[in-house]
Amino acid sequence: MRKLILGFLTVLLLCCAAAAQQAAPPQPLTFYYDYKVNPGKEEEFMNLVKTVGAPVRDKLMADGVILAWGLETPILRYPGGTTHLIWFTVANYAGVEKVLDGMGAQLAKLAAEDAKAADAARARKQQPAMSTAERTREVFDMSKTRDWLTRDLVSGFAQPPAAGTLPVTRYNFVKVKPGKGPDYRRAWEKYNKPVFDKLVADGAVLAYGMAAEDVKTDGDFTHFIWIATANMAGGDKVK
Repeated sequence: MRKLILGFLTVLLLCCAAAAQQAAPPQPLTFYYDYKVNPGKEEEFMNLVKTVGAPVRDKLMADGVILAWGLETPILRYPGGTTHLIWFTVANYAGVEKVLDGMGAQLAKLAAEDAKAADAARARKQQPAMSTAERTREVFDMSKTRDWLTRDLVSGFAQPPAAGTLPVTRYNFVKVKPGKGPDYRRAWEKYNKPVFDKLVADGAVLAYGMAAEDVKTDGDFTHFIWIATANMAGGDKVK
């Protein structure tokens, strides 16, 4: 997936580099929102992200609650699939709760402002502007939004990428046989982790991780590997 909002992966790398020195809590949680944006509404979706969710996540990142967050779009498309993905990473469930509470408060604030503006417009005998909720319903199919909550079991990070980098992240989904999760992780750390660590050291890979759903919602996979590179050419080096 191509990251559209840059800077957040950089912050993730900075935070995780600091974690090695400050013993930050291991195995962070990442909350993903899968969206299906209606055709032609991509720009308006970005406007909603910048005015509704981004201020909340930026504030919580400044407060140290959010370790990183980002917006991605798939390079490979498929019928009925996700068009945009927003994620945020926190240290624990308390962080998840703070983000969700912050978003709830933000939506309530915007709804109150929209109602006040609509009353003022009607008093002037004008058509009220669309509310945030109305814009949201117009931009994407809310019935097809899907949430995921995952935990990184293993991860590694390089130095922050150059300014302006738009990283590419590849996700490899794996279905491990029942009861074999610990065996799979041991084998992966023995054979694959050294390769990724070398790629990180060489600058070919910006970051990588082995993750699993912390709240199980899907039976199609048990684990997934994510690999972030500065560009698609980085995938050649990984292969």
